[in-house]
Amino acid sequence: MLNIQYFASLRETLGRSSETLALPEDGSTVATLAAYLATSRGGQWEILLDATQVLVAVNQTIVDRSHPLTGAEELAFFPPMTGG
Repeated sequence: MLNIQYFASLRETLGRSSETLALPEDGSTVATLAAYLATSRGGQWEILLDATQVLVAVNQTIVDRSHPLTGAEELAFFPPMTGG
């Protein structure tokens, strides 16, 4: 099972802070999982497809969208951080 966390503005946009999800058959990478969530849920979930607005960490390490998934990871979706 995937343990998925949504942080900051994504939490408000998507209306949830976390969920547990079985890895979809076509969800073998971060990109395909994001596409699955966006297409199966529609609307505001399409923001997950925009890599410029949403970063992803797997097991607390920031990864790119081609990162493979086995189905036993912790994922975090979050907006880019700004500093000052």
